[in-house]
Amino acid sequence: MSENELIHETRDGIAFTTLNRPQAMNAFTFAMYEGLAARAAEIGADPAIRAWVITGGGEKAFAAGTDISQFKSFTTAQHALDYEERIGRVLSAVEDCPKPTIAAINGACTGGGAGVAGVCDIRIASATMRFGVPIARTLGNTLSLGNYARFSALLGPARLLELIFTARLVEAEEALRLGLVTEVLPDKAALLDRAEALARTIASHAPLTLQAAKVTLKRLRTTAVADVNADDMVALTFTSADFKEGVNAFLEKRKPVWTGR
Repeated sequence: MSENELIHETRDGIAFTTLNRPQAMNAFTFAMYEGLAARAAEIGADPAIRAWVITGGGEKAFAAGTDISQFKSFTTAQHALDYEERIGRVLSAVEDCPKPTIAAINGACTGGGAGVAGVCDIRIASATMRFGVPIARTLGNTLSLGNYARFSALLGPARLLELIFTARLVEAEEALRLGLVTEVLPDKAALLDRAEALARTIASHAPLTLQAAKVTLKRLRTTAVADVNADDMVALTFTSADFKEGVNAFLEKRKPVWTGR
């Protein structure tokens, strides 16, 4: 990972992380995912940090998922399962960070980017935000069981299915109506100012109360899926001809031709 692909700074007890590959819509490399997980651990262990803001570099995206070129090497079900295990571990690291987290979302927030924003405690957006998981139109793969549970908790099962089936993106004002974000700001500058102000308000409150709220709500969500497994669905989609077609079509900038195989 290039040193500037994840930019970190701390100001007066607030940590700021910028996903910084604007030339690629801040799409995650595997190294960026690992770097974000490492940062979550560092922030969680630092008593001087009271809140964490995550945003995207440039003007076009928070993060447009995983860098698709990394899927070219996938040939087996185990590759897919290892990938989903990695993503699940990274998202859990962010989700389980004991410090309050704020996603400041500008522009595209899709796939893995939507996953990262979705595990933050609070999401605020600029008017340009577009949020979703358009995998039925792009790659022909699937979400993990954990991510279905996370997105279902955010959006409700019916709305999540509608978004998966139509592969459309939710824009800022709809996201506000759905409760996916709590505020919409006019532009990125206002978004970042508000994110810092919100972080400072939260940082002034009782840390153990905030931590207890995070832990308790996660327990409520995860108890229902503790004994469920969907590895077969991950293997089915990631080893399909359609997934290979989706990856190639994305990289070749053409529309995929789905066969259902």
